Amino acid sequence: MDMTTDTLEASFEAVTMKGPIDRPMLSGARSGGRGAFGGYLRAGTTAEVKAFAGTSDAAGGVAIPQEIDAVIDATLNAISPIRAIANVVRVGSAGYRKLVTTGGTASGWAAEDGARSETATPNFAEIAPPFGELYANPSATQAMLDDAAFDVEAWLAGEIAAEFAKAEGAAFVNGNGTNRPRGFLASPTVATGDATRAFGTLQYLASGAAGDFAANPQDRLIDLVQSLRAPYRQGAVFVMNSATLARIRKFKTSDGAFIWSPGLAAGQPATLLGYPVVEAEDMPDIAAGSLSIAFGNFRAGYLIAERSETAILRDPYSNKPFVTFYATKRIGGCVSNSEAIKLMKFAAN
Repeated sequence: MDMTTDTLEASFEAVTMKGPIDRPMLSGARSGGRGAFGGYLRAGTTAEVKAFAGTSDAAGGVAIPQEIDAVIDATLNAISPIRAIANVVRVGSAGYRKLVTTGGTASGWAAEDGARSETATPNFAEIAPPFGELYANPSATQAMLDDAAFDVEAWLAGEIAAEFAKAEGAAFVNGNGTNRPRGFLASPTVATGDATRAFGTLQYLASGAAGDFAANPQDRLIDLVQSLRAPYRQGAVFVMNSATLARIRKFKTSDGAFIWSPGLAAGQPATLLGYPVVEAEDMPDIAAGSLSIAFGNFRAGYLIAERSETAILRDPYSNKPFVTFYATKRIGGCVSNSEAIKLMKFAAN
């Protein structure tokens, strides 16, 4: 044992004292060319040698992870902007009621010493927007959540929020009121004015031709604006889809001026006859009998009631190895003041 130790110490001392180590030459550079390179020159053959390269999977390319963009691009869905112009209230339960007076208190004139008779009292109507629960229940494996190059959970949450906005926007316009909001186009409509029309029924004005505008279409639009009483015109907007708007933007007055006015500054909306225009792709295209244009004060005319914001529950237990993202939103809506919204019907009368 002592001899072995002495031998190892002497070996280390020899390496330390000699300085640079005299390394043997590589086989391919030996004198006489007897290495692999020499064999290749003489016989054209050599042992197989592989180099790591990312261009071939077998040569190590599989070891190089592929880069993907951490932000996923998506086509933008058309989201109805009705929420931005309507009256939105937060409620603590699924039931919500609102009282609306359908007529003012009557009054009268009298002499200083004249008798005062009793006047009529206003009538009340109850507004109860139908509610529905909007939900989504996508899932992903835990391995996908752990190994994906992007944030899957944040992506799913964003997708759910965008889809909910699209679905609720469509319901605010065309919803039938069964387990969902009742859209303003689903309300009953007649051609009679405010004085004789039943509460909850919207007034429409005819365009003058089935599925089209009659002559002088700008005059029809002016009639639509003036059919809304002055108190509601403060804050009123036009609502239509982009196809309808494309036709209206080409309308000109008799002196060649466009009735459409683009926004003069960034962030300022374009106007039609002096009123802002809101593009809602859920509005129907122009067709025979369609209600393709709405004009009104939606803050006064349409009510949106929601239980809370969108809630997302992450559930990794119910269906292993999948993680489920259960998202819900309870929301209701209906017309709250039928005098504050007017429609244009593309019909002869």
